[in-house]
Amino acid sequence: MRHARDADLDRIEDLLAQVRTLPGLKEKKRGCFYWKSRGFLHFHEDPKGMFADLAGEDRMDIRIDVTETDGQAELMAAARKRLGV
Repeated sequence: MRHARDADLDRIEDLLAQVRTLPGLKEKKRGCFYWKSRGFLHFHEDPKGMFADLAGEDRMDIRIDVTETDGQAELMAAARKRLGV
């Protein structure tokens, strides 16, 4: 599993647009989001699909398959919960 490249991120641009609307996040590099100066969310590409690593409260990442819309909705819900919005 490798970090997503621009061509990979192109496939989930609609999801990235949704993430960009979340309050308090800064996108330091395309697809790499920070919250309160800490890594919050980034993406990986794998032969099985696209995956998001979302920082958990206990500093353990939560990996979510965002290849399909169900996983993308799950990611958005988890990110909102983590941000308290």
